[in-house]
Amino acid sequence: MVSALAPSAKPLPHHRHPAKRGLLGFRRDRSRAVTSRVRITMLSQQNPGGGDGVRTTLYLGIDFGTSGARYAVIDKQGAIHSEGKRAYCAPVGDAAAATDWASSWRAALFQLLADIPPVLRPSISSISIDGTSATTLIVDSETGELLAGPFLYNESFPDALPAVESIAPANHTVCSGSSTLCKLVSWWTSSGSGGGRPAAAAAVLMHQSDWLLWLLHGQFGVSDYNNALKVGYDPELDAYPSWLTSQPYSRMLPASVRAPGTPIAAIKDDVCSQYGLSKKCVVCTGTTDSIAAFLAARSSERGRAVTSLGSTLAIKLVSEVRVDDARFGVYSHRLDDTWLVGGASNTGGAVLRQLFTDDRLVALSEHIDPAMPSPLDYYPLPKKGERFPVSDPNMMPRLQPRPGSDAEYLHGILESIARIEAKGYNLLKELGATAVEEVFTAGGGAQNDKWTAIRERVLGVPVRKAPQTEAAYGAALLALKGANSLAS
Repeated sequence: MVSALAPSAKPLPHHRHPAKRGLLGFRRDRSRAVTSRVRITMLSQQNPGGGDGVRTTLYLGIDFGTSGARYAVIDKQGAIHSEGKRAYCAPVGDAAAATDWASSWRAALFQLLADIPPVLRPSISSISIDGTSATTLIVDSETGELLAGPFLYNESFPDALPAVESIAPANHTVCSGSSTLCKLVSWWTSSGSGGGRPAAAAAVLMHQSDWLLWLLHGQFGVSDYNNALKVGYDPELDAYPSWLTSQPYSRMLPASVRAPGTPIAAIKDDVCSQYGLSKKCVVCTGTTDSIAAFLAARSSERGRAVTSLGSTLAIKLVSEVRVDDARFGVYSHRLDDTWLVGGASNTGGAVLRQLFTDDRLVALSEHIDPAMPSPLDYYPLPKKGERFPVSDPNMMPRLQPRPGSDAEYLHGILESIARIEAKGYNLLKELGATAVEEVFTAGGGAQNDKWTAIRERVLGVPVRKAPQTEAAYGAALLALKGANSLAS
């Protein structure tokens, strides 16, 4: 059964702690986040339609990540019928960079639609799109003209931070220079509105996925509560707080903030005609790329979690209770009637790459007995500083003593990272979150079966590789959710 999110209007429990500062860990140099030209790779084209002549209803998800966009077309059972990807064009010159980003996203969106096999397009019932968190555009709602931005997820506006901190609760998610609200306040001030001169009367704020979805449905003022979190939206109250609505720029905020995967409107006629889509195809609200990647694992039941073992270690747990604690960079996204609680450690694959090649890791892992605990006690970090589950910017890596056997050394490092993961889940429980019951694994570390067995022993719960990890697949599940809500 596909784990699309079930709609609910129940009041949500809340364990109150200060909210996290900053982004979802996306701290990448944007100069490395693009390729020099657009390219396309068709990954698969399976099951183009029912063999008995009956057309299979399909659902389209598109992921706009940091370096490129990817699509996935699935059916009601979650089977993938087609996938593809496009890299972005690199912006040329600082002055044109922002506009070029928007142009690249627009081009990638419509190129991906064209890349979908024509035989599948009429069967697509709904579409959803995810984008990078806190990537923001200012748009004229009368003309559709881009007035400012895009301001990327990793761009910081410290000039706006004092003004934001003066109105928001202490340690609120928006109290970071890279928050969506700081980007809005900075533009509002620099445009002259803060000094008494009105900005464009029709100016509205749009998140990246809002804008891309708007290109398909044409309606302004619609967003989702995952993207709206960093502009100050309160997903528990399901409303903007009074400290935000009392500000003069609040009129620029999306007026309708809905659950991810909520139908917005039918796709525009011109898009239908050009790409051979059904006029009944519905465009649904999106989410952030990290949430979409979590949804791809189809693990939305309480107590289930996803650990991403990439360069760093990030955990996300479905909890009955909301948990926010700025001390450890812990905060919660709403998932209908549950909460997705997360934290990220600096340990992870980056440490392993400093010590071993990929081939060496594979060879050494063969000599590890995962049933035997390692006596070595390390705290593997790529450099000074840790954030979760220990908040210590001065913590130094601990990778000594090193035994004579490289296999024993690797065993000790893998087990130590597993202990950090376990400590992370235990910390979330101590803060009030639901206890972890099962862990799915995404990222490169999911490929190491010996490490998986070590983690299962250390965590004391079942650990398995996530069946799907691509954010585009998670976005497709949101499109499926939206279609199901119309059918019910």
